[in-house]
This record gives sequence, structure tokens and C-alpha cells, in this order.
Amino acid sequence: MEVDSKIIVVPWDFTPIAEYALQHAVKISRMTHNDVCLLHIVEKITTDGGVKAKQAAMNIKANEIGRNFGVTVKTHVQRGTIFKHIPEFVNDRGASLVVMGTHGMVGMQKVTGSWALKVIAKSKVPFIVVQAPPDDNERYHNIVFPVDFRSEEKEKLSMAIFMGKYFDSKIHILKASRKDESLAKKTNLNLNYTVRMLIQNNIEYEIKEIPSDKIAERTIEIAQEMKADLILIMTTKDITFADYVMGAKEQYIIANSSKIPVCCVNPSSAFANVGQFMYG
Repeated sequence: MEVDSKIIVVPWDFTPIAEYALQHAVKISRMTHNDVCLLHIVEKITTDGGVKAKQAAMNIKANEIGRNFGVTVKTHVQRGTIFKHIPEFVNDRGASLVVMGTHGMVGMQKVTGSWALKVIAKSKVPFIVVQAPPDDNERYHNIVFPVDFRSEEKEKLSMAIFMGKYFDSKIHILKASRKDESLAKKTNLNLNYTVRMLIQNNIEYEIKEIPSDKIAERTIEIAQEMKADLILIMTTKDITFADYVMGAKEQYIIANSSKIPVCCVNPSSAFANVGQFMYG
């Protein structure tokens, strides 16, 4: 994440769950000095007067947050659909991060936790998906970081290093245990690379081994046990319609019952050049 330049986008719908997302975004903004942008999507049939009314209400909220927390909050209202126009907006604006609530978006097209992945998968920007307000306004103390065999796993490392540097987070690496020799070798390569980069950046970590056939389940269980502040995952490279309907493992983690925030990094995410944080 670039400091003092890019925006942190919060899909906004005037609901409590959006307020929770805003609280997380403000927490991150105060540390990185990125501006926050509230993005509200209205139905295509919304009149010009309706758009202006929403914009005015959002401006009031933005001014309130700015006064209370000392962060710059921008606003944007756009006609369209959530599934198309949230990804388009964050990609076009080169946002650093999106912080999004998982529950219904009143006044827009309804999005639940099971459909959040449809919005995320179309974006080049990482999403932090939340169901509750942050536990505190200072740190993300413990971050759960599963590591498997995919080459894309390295792409989420920049986010882990970012959190470690800015929030003094401890990274809890969960290594997937693989019986297949080739997959085990790839997993170990990813693990070794992760550890090397964390050491190089003076970030505290620990390693725990988990069964590969229950990665999602064990990730949530361990995160619950330690009362983690964040779970950091990669999304599947090619999400299919069946994944949206039946539930990819990412959806299972996003909708965790402990309401732990989940950071989703897409393959080839534009979040940050890994080198930006590797050697500082």
C-alpha cells in the first residue's frame, strides 16, 4: 500500500455493517495516511434528484468522520450494480484496498457473505471483508496466514509484510501438510520464501502444520482459538459459477461465525509491488 497517495474504498449503504467496515478503514487510514472513499451504488433507474440526495447524505457522513478522526473522507455515488461497478471503480482509481461488510446493502442490490466473493474476484485490489467493528483502534495483533502449494501464494505476502510493518502484527503461518511429494515440495518452497521475507523485515511469526484436506476448517478454528484480528487468504484463480452457488473455500472462511475479518488477495493483485516492503 502506498502511503499518502491512494484511497481505501468502503462500499457504503448507510447500514451498521457498512459502519463497521468504515471503522476498519479509518483505523488503517490513520496509520497509512491514505484517504478513505465511501462508494455508494444506486439502481440505474435512480433519478438525478435521488442521486443528489444520496450524495448530500454521504457528504454529511464524510465530514463527521473527518472531524472525529482526523482523516480525509471522499464520497462517490454511481448508478449501476454492485457486482460490476465496485470492481470497476476500485480498479480504475487504483485503490490500495477495499474494506467491505458482508451483509445486505439496503438501497442497492443485496449482497450477502456468500456472494461477497463475486465482487472480490473481479477486482485487482485486495479486500478486507468484515462482519463486526475492530476490537481496538491501534493494532491488528495476530494474523492467520495459511500457506499451500500454489505459486500465487507469494502474492499475499506483501499484505502480510504491510500489516507487520504498520501494525506490528504477528504472522501465524499455517502450513498445509501434503502427502504428494511434488505438492509438498512446492508448499515448502512457499513456506521458506515466506519465512525468509518475514525475517528480513523483522516481523514476528510462528509456524503450525495443518491437514491439507481441512485447510479452511482448521484456519477458522485456529483463528478462533487465538482470537485473531485478521485471516489472510488468496482467492481461487478461476472462480466458477458453481463456486458462487455451492461455495468455494474462500466463502466458508469469509462467513466465519466468529466474525473475524478476512483479507482476500486475488492472484496478480495490484495491491503492491512486493519489493516495496521487502527490504525496508
